[in-house]
Amino acid sequence: MNEENPIKAENVAENPGLLPYAHTAGGAVIRPEDEGKIKGKSVMAMRQQTDRQMGQLKGQMQTLVEQAREIQRRIEVSERIYTATMNFEPHIGQTLYMYERHNGTDLLSLVAPHEWGRSFKYRRFVARVTMLYDHTWDVNFNEEAEVAEEVR
Repeated sequence: MNEENPIKAENVAENPGLLPYAHTAGGAVIRPEDEGKIKGKSVMAMRQQTDRQMGQLKGQMQTLVEQAREIQRRIEVSERIYTATMNFEPHIGQTLYMYERHNGTDLLSLVAPHEWGRSFKYRRFVARVTMLYDHTWDVNFNEEAEVAEEVR
């Protein structure tokens, strides 16, 4: 009994699972993908993700720039306060009041604007300041004084 295989050897694949088409009559239909379409979707997804990340970085940079400006403003205000006349030693956490004299110099006082009554003798009230632990100042400018400054 010598039966020969009716299928020719050249028609048999060694690895049928790697064929680009179904190798049996009931096998799943395998269609080649449009490579350009796949790459296009991938590039679009990549761009959306990187654009989102770039937006986040821009937002973080903007925040850092604003923080740097605020620190610079605190330095400038602190220097102005330290050049003002003080007849006492300020303490950390103490609230003081900065006034501008008629000659343009500044003065720090323990007396709040509403405590002066009719004896107020300065050009204007500039700001309420509180010394922070790093010896810079938390400054609450008198809004009316800032508007007057901008008009000049």
